[in-house]
Amino acid sequence: MNFQQLRIIRETVRRNFNLTEVANALYTSQSGVSKHIKDLEDELGVELFIRKGKRLLGLTEPGQELVGIVERILLDTQNIKKLGAQFSSRDQGQLSVATTHTQARYALPKVVTEFKKQFPKVHLVLHEASPTEIASMLLDGQADIGIATEALQDVAELATFPYYSWHHGVVVPIGHELERAPKLTLAQIAEYPIITYHQGFTGRGRIDEAFAKAKLEPDIVMVALDADVIKAYVELGLGVGIVASMAFDAVRDPSLRLLDATHLFANNTSRIAIRRGTYLRGFAHRFVELCAPELTEAKVRAGLEAVPSI
Repeated sequence: MNFQQLRIIRETVRRNFNLTEVANALYTSQSGVSKHIKDLEDELGVELFIRKGKRLLGLTEPGQELVGIVERILLDTQNIKKLGAQFSSRDQGQLSVATTHTQARYALPKVVTEFKKQFPKVHLVLHEASPTEIASMLLDGQADIGIATEALQDVAELATFPYYSWHHGVVVPIGHELERAPKLTLAQIAEYPIITYHQGFTGRGRIDEAFAKAKLEPDIVMVALDADVIKAYVELGLGVGIVASMAFDAVRDPSLRLLDATHLFANNTSRIAIRRGTYLRGFAHRFVELCAPELTEAKVRAGLEAVPSI
């Protein structure tokens, strides 16, 4: 048994049992992949995959058991490497953070600036992705830390921690009729075309829930992945925008007005996520603490070691 065999087992599951894709991902040949699988099966004395001819269709019962063990072994292998790097070069290395556009653009600039002051030799990589993609990157080891509002807390393999809470606001061009409303209502907003976030991004579910609860059908004429695009089209007069309130800046958005909607849409919580069992280096813990000072290294370690509730 060797690590290459274990990597092949893991990658075969990730690549939906397509051995050509497995070979490409691991920079080897398809015949080599097949041989490694057969050698491991012979050594263990059990078949790990359900087969139809030369095709792999799924995992056998022992194969399902093995995959969990393989994941833990390979994760701990990465942890050992990180542990060595932590003590041999504490302030050098790479930190990969996967996050959404909203977090990268509006929540993280001050954190990143301070982090780079404290750790100038650490190569910080920010990956912009959807919440579901962020979860996958954490599980695959492509990211050390994930930050998003949606999806992360639904994955049992991830430990999540509250980062900050926020509300949606309504943006309109200066002089818009809604500016004169003493207290904005959903019914008033629904009278206009609406531009807001794409499904699954930046609290869109909360927006839909609010209108559904009020038994209103808003005319959502355009959706986007980030607030800058939404605001651009609001400026053009194509509709009323619903955005994360932190995305509005009176100096940068002089032709727009932000209307209070805290009473209309439910509160949102952005979360920091880390794969359970992961060893985080000291500078990674510091990044988390810069985001949320209450998330000390001790608290995060305890969260990573805790058994998830079912």
